[in-house]
Amino acid sequence: MSKKNYYLLSEGILKRKENTIYFVNEKGKKPLPINKIYSVYAYGQITISSQVINLFAKEGIPIHFFNYYGYYNGSFYPRESLLSGDLLIKQAEHNIDFSKRLKLAKLFVEGSAKNILKVLAYYKIENNIKETLTELDKASKITEVMNVEGRIRAEYYQYFDNILPDEFKMEGRSRQPPKNMLNSLISFGNSMMYSTVLTELYNTQLNPTISYLHEPSERRFSLALDLSEIFKPILVDRTIFYLVNKKMITKKDFNQDLNCCLLNDKGRATFIKEYNKRLETTIKHKDLGRKVSYQRLIRLEAYKLKKHLLGMKTYDPFVIWW
Repeated sequence: MSKKNYYLLSEGILKRKENTIYFVNEKGKKPLPINKIYSVYAYGQITISSQVINLFAKEGIPIHFFNYYGYYNGSFYPRESLLSGDLLIKQAEHNIDFSKRLKLAKLFVEGSAKNILKVLAYYKIENNIKETLTELDKASKITEVMNVEGRIRAEYYQYFDNILPDEFKMEGRSRQPPKNMLNSLISFGNSMMYSTVLTELYNTQLNPTISYLHEPSERRFSLALDLSEIFKPILVDRTIFYLVNKKMITKKDFNQDLNCCLLNDKGRATFIKEYNKRLETTIKHKDLGRKVSYQRLIRLEAYKLKKHLLGMKTYDPFVIWW
């Protein structure tokens, strides 16, 4: 029986009766069988009983919480059952050893940039990103690697205006809060991507707090940020382009005031439905010779990183090949 991500978009209460979780709100009572839940994404005012938390902990199901603005707030991260002292030591070693960290940081940026180039090639947009990417070779500090990554993404965002209709102009990247509809979509999608990667990391032996491109932090799982860079162009950005160009998301799907622009409940539901559809989409893996979902590709990427850290195989970032 396949497990699914569950998204709670309205106010309600999660209750437990034996091995079934019920989401109760003004619309009624919806059962969520525990053996079908992969992870839970909670938006708005969600009340969760201790019995639910205990069952989620037992079953290893993470819950990701998002605030009113759609930003990631935090996670209930069940006690890790997949522990490896040897891997933890190797993970820390690759952060402490600057040459090893620099190599991985560059690979994350390279993977992200190559997927960006694939997206732009699909829309037949000429660009200078490949030229900017060559500057990674000269980068000798993490800050310099981040500078190259930032310039690539800034140029990439400029081309969004070539892909999307006029009312979804970028007008510069704004985050907290987003100032217009496109920035709102990007911020919401990136939060989704971060929590998706975090779920996959939970199902590996990797420690999500030890990272290489982004600085490790007490307040975030920074390895999820590293891996998210690779998948954002093909999962978040392509979702945005599809929804806007197909007019599945329009101006009516946002709440706007003088200082802020946010997706409303209907807009969030539409975005999440398409995003989740893409996560579940399968492609034939060129190395494995079988079909795997995009969500599974993220887990496979974590496994590749693990092999690199253990000295089994040099990490090669995922780049779409079609």
